[in-house]
Amino acid sequence: MLKWRDILRLANDGNLAPDKRVEKTPEQWQMLLDDDVYYITRNKGTERPFSSGSCTLFEPGKYACVCCDNLLFDAHEKFDSGSGWPSFTQPAAENAIAYIGDNSHAMQRVEIVCNVCDAHLGHVFPDGPKPSGLRYCVNALSMVKVQD
Repeated sequence: MLKWRDILRLANDGNLAPDKRVEKTPEQWQMLLDDDVYYITRNKGTERPFSSGSCTLFEPGKYACVCCDNLLFDAHEKFDSGSGWPSFTQPAAENAIAYIGDNSHAMQRVEIVCNVCDAHLGHVFPDGPKPSGLRYCVNALSMVKVQD
């Protein structure tokens, strides 16, 4: 189980290697993704809080990256954070997500990206429920729900 100290170590010292890589040019991504998804995943955008019904969807299933189908999260790790974005306590695998220090907007945060294709997903914070204490705050448009 990842904890906040693990996230900081990965963000500072380097991320785990992904199982595979998917790389495309910005033009190729733009042809594959609709405008909103492209803005969020490739330009580090953020959707409006509470703009997705996914925040309150707690059925079994898994969530994959909308860009490359990399498995990101399991619904068993999902919780209602009240933040307005889907939230999880752990990734599906330790190497599913990469962590990047983010000092934008006069804040110190840790950005989360898909470790396979570098799609921006959101941020991770140390204010989640026990036992991990993590809250992966994810843009709903960066994920697609897949069945088990």
